This record gives sequence, structure tokens and C-alpha cells, in this order.
Amino acid sequence: MKSAYARAVELVDRLGICLVFPLENRAEPPSLWNGLHPRSKMRWDWDENADPRVVSLWHLREKLARSGDVAYAKWFRGRATFFSLPVFHALLGTFAKKRIDIFRGLPRESMDILDLLRESSPRSTKQIRADMDLKGRAFESIFTHAMKALWSRLLIVGVGEVADGAFPSLAVAATETMFEDVWLAREAVPGASAKRLEDVLAKHPVFARELKKTTDELKKQPLLPLDDEFG
Repeated sequence: MKSAYARAVELVDRLGICLVFPLENRAEPPSLWNGLHPRSKMRWDWDENADPRVVSLWHLREKLARSGDVAYAKWFRGRATFFSLPVFHALLGTFAKKRIDIFRGLPRESMDILDLLRESSPRSTKQIRADMDLKGRAFESIFTHAMKALWSRLLIVGVGEVADGAFPSLAVAATETMFEDVWLAREAVPGASAKRLEDVLAKHPVFARELKKTTDELKKQPLLPLDDEFG
């Protein structure tokens, strides 16, 4: 019998893109929960009555993200999202194919965080806040906005968790360091990978709309002065 981990990797590879937990127990967009526990309603309870399957999937999410066998990012509406590696490669290639500068209009705080992760990845979100002097409620919106911009453009990925406090923090890495091969080859996406992404977006329009939203927003961003561009 296959392990839960092996089944989850196969599921991500088959779906191409999926959430970890379903949105309001709906079938769309697809999720690991629905794939592993079909026709089972998920109860988000963390007390003595908690569903052990929810707890197990939470831990499995961390193991998958750390593995490198799939890619993990808070991409779809800021929610935990898994990608098969071919589809992830094709998504990165989408920006290059459309001649969209993925760094265009990136907030200064986002670029500073990305530079930090380029120097040393992974780092926990707690470490990033401390290193960027963005700790506390006063900087919460700035940090959240900066991270959201990086997640939506797939410039960063989640790679597990770090036990650096009462609760573990998400470990984050620059995509170009964690998935260097696909990053460097984002302008040369294999035809099979591009076709796989096309099929996934056609089957799940909600993901296609999310990608279009990001690309449309990028096109609206102002061009940076020549001496201030990010490459």
C-alpha cells in the first residue's frame, strides 16, 4: 500500500495545481483533501474533537513543501497551493513568453526580502521580519503586502517549517535558489509542460483567472527608472 506522501505527490502531479484544503468544502478548485478523502466533508476544528485526517494533512503539507518533489506557494488567493514541477516551470515561463517583467513595480520591501533570500535561503518568516526590521503590528500590513507580491509572482516558495517560537514559522526560499534549474530555463519551457499547464487552466478556469489577474496587474505597473530596475 502506498504511503500518504506517495499518494499526495501523485495527486499533485495528476492535478497540476491544487490547494491543500478545500474552499468551503467545494470541489473546485481541487484540493489535496478532496483527492485523498473524496466525499468527506472537512471540519476545521483543532480541539479534542479534531479530525485526525486534517491534522495529518497539515503535517503532510509541510513534508511535501520541504521535499522539492513539488512546488509550494501561497499563490491562489493567498492560500497554500501545490504545483507539479512541470506546471510550475510553465507558470514561470508564462511571464517570459508574454514578455512581462516579473520584477516590474515590485515594492521596495519585496525586493529587499528577495535580496535577503537570494543571499541565504531558506529563512523563516519570523527571521525575515527580524532581519528586515518589520516586526510588530505597526509593520504587519507592510510585511503582508511585500510577501503577497512575491507569492503572486512565484518569486518565492515555501520549503517546510522552522521551529523558532511557540509555533513553527513557514520556511521561505527564493525560487531561483530552490528551483534553480527551472528558473534559469523559464524562457525555454518544454512543449509538454506548456501543454500540461494549458490543460490544467482549461479544466480549472478559477486558476486561469488567478493567473490572468496577476499578469494584468503586472502590465499596469509603472516602469522603473533605468538605474533602478531589478534584474
